[in-house]
Amino acid sequence: MLGAFGRLAVVALALGVILLGQADGHADSPSPPTVSLCVLDGMVDAGSSAYLVDCVRRAQDSGHQALLLRLDTPGGELESTRDIVRAFLGARIPVLVWVGPSGARAGSAGVFITLSSHLAAMAPGTNIGAAHPVVGLTGQDPEEAGGKEMARKIENDAVAFVEAIAKQRGRNVEWAISAVRQSESVPAERALALHVIEHVAPTQEAFLEWANGRTVTVADTPVTLRTANAQVVELAPSLSQRVLHVLAQPAVVYVLFLIAGLCITVELTHPGLFAPGIVGVVCLVLALLASSALPVRTGALVLLLLGVALLVAELFVTSGLLGATGTVLLVLGGVFLVDRFDADWFVDRPLRIPLQTLIPTAVFFAGAAVFLAFRAAETRHKPQLAGDVGLVGEVGQVLEAVSSSGGEVFVHGERWSAVSSSPLAPGARVVVRRVEGLTLFVDEVKP
Repeated sequence: MLGAFGRLAVVALALGVILLGQADGHADSPSPPTVSLCVLDGMVDAGSSAYLVDCVRRAQDSGHQALLLRLDTPGGELESTRDIVRAFLGARIPVLVWVGPSGARAGSAGVFITLSSHLAAMAPGTNIGAAHPVVGLTGQDPEEAGGKEMARKIENDAVAFVEAIAKQRGRNVEWAISAVRQSESVPAERALALHVIEHVAPTQEAFLEWANGRTVTVADTPVTLRTANAQVVELAPSLSQRVLHVLAQPAVVYVLFLIAGLCITVELTHPGLFAPGIVGVVCLVLALLASSALPVRTGALVLLLLGVALLVAELFVTSGLLGATGTVLLVLGGVFLVDRFDADWFVDRPLRIPLQTLIPTAVFFAGAAVFLAFRAAETRHKPQLAGDVGLVGEVGQVLEAVSSSGGEVFVHGERWSAVSSSPLAPGARVVVRRVEGLTLFVDEVKP
């Protein structure tokens, strides 16, 4: 019996050693790395800047292996770009930028952002460059709008900015300068050959696989990336950041102003509805908020407000001339809404309200205001149906004999005291001639 017990003890001990070894093996296997993902799709503005700066902070606080930015932008505001670059250069984790998918671009301000990353890659069919400062998002050259001295000042500042970034990240300084001075733009393969980026990757997953095992310098410390089979966690923008990014579009600002004007017009013509007035005030506040994130001309806003005021005046005058003038001012306000010269914006395409959007929108809102004007005019010509004046001309029936000393009639669903210059018998049909206080002056309706 003792021998059998001993054999069982040996078997149990062996099983325990095997299980313990397996447990140690599982404990020693590293957990999959985690990479934060943020996405910049569209203009670089106050909303997208706040989002990317917040992404760096959140990725650091979460202890993630790296931060990956998927980029597709035509450029944007220079001050917002500086905020992003400052956050990337000072990040305590590696920052990777992938320009993609195919068809995307890192235009103008996007060049500064891409160069500020620790590692950069582009998808086939993408391009980077055209970072020369342009005028107010209309595509006009600074020298044509602001003079040679202003143009030289803007250009030299942008060159110094991009040169400092390229030197710190060890990228092609000469090309970075030419992208600003000559608006040079290159496709992905050419950018790789010029050492503007480090890799061409069709997907962000392929980029992460390629980056695995490479060493980058983060805060003066070498860091080896572990990004193979990484778990990618997308960091979504907050509601305020998302709203500010959506609002920072000239067409959105324009439409918000028109909606505000139309809703306030409805409230003026139909007082007491409250809902149009509330919507109008909210849209006006949003429009003013969005205007602060764009290089918007004050004069254009004045034109828009004046156009709306003329449309409102049309409701009371109904001349046609005020409404037509207001429509013209709405169109002009939209055309000049974006500042024609603003040194704080770097884009590689004009940012304006397209005429195919501008004109139909202005005509639609003007037509809606004119429709309200004619409806209001029709209402003014209709007889009043409420109050004392609304009783004049109403037909009723005598309830109690009516004479010059008094009586009662039934008019408009109510009993009224009435007097008449001639005696009226009960049941006679009468018409109201005037009202004084609570007494009706009536005459008999002749058959």
